[in-house]
Amino acid sequence: MEFLEQIDRAFFLFLNGIHSPFWDTIMFWVSYKFTWVPLYLAALIYFVYKQKTKAILTIIMAVAVIVLADQISVSLFKNVFLRYRPCHNLDIQNLIHTIHEHCGGQYGFVSSHAANAFGFATFAALIIQKRNVSYILILWAILVSYSRIYLGVHYPADILGGAFLGIGSAFIMHLLYSILLKRFLK
Repeated sequence: MEFLEQIDRAFFLFLNGIHSPFWDTIMFWVSYKFTWVPLYLAALIYFVYKQKTKAILTIIMAVAVIVLADQISVSLFKNVFLRYRPCHNLDIQNLIHTIHEHCGGQYGFVSSHAANAFGFATFAALIIQKRNVSYILILWAILVSYSRIYLGVHYPADILGGAFLGIGSAFIMHLLYSILLKRFLK
């Protein structure tokens, strides 16, 4: 386990070490939760336009994916594993590039940003079922997730764990969505 943590730390320091003032600004806004409200609104409009009678259920389930991934990331991971964020790790704290001295909560495994982004992207891709849209959504989730490493608040393993959590949450909620559709909206 120590070996994996060393690799994770080294990979984090490498990725976090690639920065510039231009990208500092970009990554700050990529990571900011309200930046992506237009994306969520576009998905909402799409769901209403394309899904018609299923729109309300689709929107409820999309929100449920995010809530599920977010709450599990905190309750079952961060509060159980108690793994310090890189910016709270005293061993490497002075080596980390952060922006506006922002670090977030004390613990970082798993990344809630990654869980939420991958959860939403996966669920929306399963609903929309258009290859190009799916690629864009996954690239967006990767960008949001990478921004967390860039900002110095998550290790790559935090991101990977969050991504798997989000994807799993999306598949679970999509299965429930499919069951509810068959049962109530024949």
